[in-house]
Amino acid sequence: MDWSYVAIAIALFFAMNIGASGTAASMGAAYGSGAIKNKFIAMLLVAVAALLGAVLGGGEVVKTISGGIVPADLMSIEAVVIVLASATLTLFGANLLGIPLSTSEVTVGAIVGVGLAYQSLFVGHLLVILLFWVVVPVAAFIGAYGAGKLIGRIERSWPSLQKPGSKGERWLAFLLVACGVYEAFSAGMNNVANAVGPLVGAGLMSTEIGVWLGGLAVACGCLVLGGRVLETNGKKITSLSLLQGSAVSATGGTLVLVASLFGIPVPLTQATTCAILGVGTSERGFILWQKGIIKQIIMVWIVSPVSSLVVSFAFVHLFLRSDLYTLVVLVSVFVATLGFVGLIRLIRRENSSINDQGGGI
Repeated sequence: MDWSYVAIAIALFFAMNIGASGTAASMGAAYGSGAIKNKFIAMLLVAVAALLGAVLGGGEVVKTISGGIVPADLMSIEAVVIVLASATLTLFGANLLGIPLSTSEVTVGAIVGVGLAYQSLFVGHLLVILLFWVVVPVAAFIGAYGAGKLIGRIERSWPSLQKPGSKGERWLAFLLVACGVYEAFSAGMNNVANAVGPLVGAGLMSTEIGVWLGGLAVACGCLVLGGRVLETNGKKITSLSLLQGSAVSATGGTLVLVASLFGIPVPLTQATTCAILGVGTSERGFILWQKGIIKQIIMVWIVSPVSSLVVSFAFVHLFLRSDLYTLVVLVSVFVATLGFVGLIRLIRRENSSINDQGGGI
């Protein structure tokens, strides 16, 4: 079997899923608010913007994914298949469990798993990436919070600005669509590398061909598979006004674009979520924090890279090193950890049931 074709096939499938999930969500605010009513046009704009972002600015992140985390000589075709398969399986399993994961963090975690298996890792570069993963969501919250305060003053001073059918509303609708396109462009710059970076690292293609191939796959994923994500994302954020939606897209898009220029893969989903949280907090205060959204963000931040790291580390020992002893120990610890987490959830559920019964007596 020619493993190069297997690696390319998995990478393209991964890229299509990136387009369907993360990138397609960038137009959710515009579609949910009615700023753009035609679903196909919305997805077409996202697809074109993501492709342009990948082609025009995706090269730096590709360099990081292909050889900035582990030495390039470790990225053999077999290792690339393991990285991509680990990332894809982790995302698939998380989707079945209903746990939202970041494609960037899953990909980085899978590469780190390979590096740890061979005890060869660029720790300094990895720490920089981890720092960005902390800074970007925090910056998104702070930036959106400030923008939300300004938007609140504008909407109170000019209440007729967003009156249905007015000229002001039409301009704001256009602004929201433009910000959605901008966010999709930044997503293309950053996320396409997750799929094609390992292929470039293994020497299966050049960076230029990789960003074009990955960009086209992401665009196809947007058009073919992104409709349901657009519907779901649009319904979740319809409570945002046109100006607030624009602020969320502009904040998240700008931070991801800046990270892409530095070649850092970052989670767009967390940036957008924190931006929504920032806008909401500026309007309704910190009561939103009681909904567990912070816990969810932290859980995604930790679970995304660790889960794919464990899977890729195990795959290396199973398929490339035939080290069954290490594999058995790793799987045992992993299963025990899952069992411990499940036990804690069961105890909490039983305690909650007992408390509910006691409160009703």
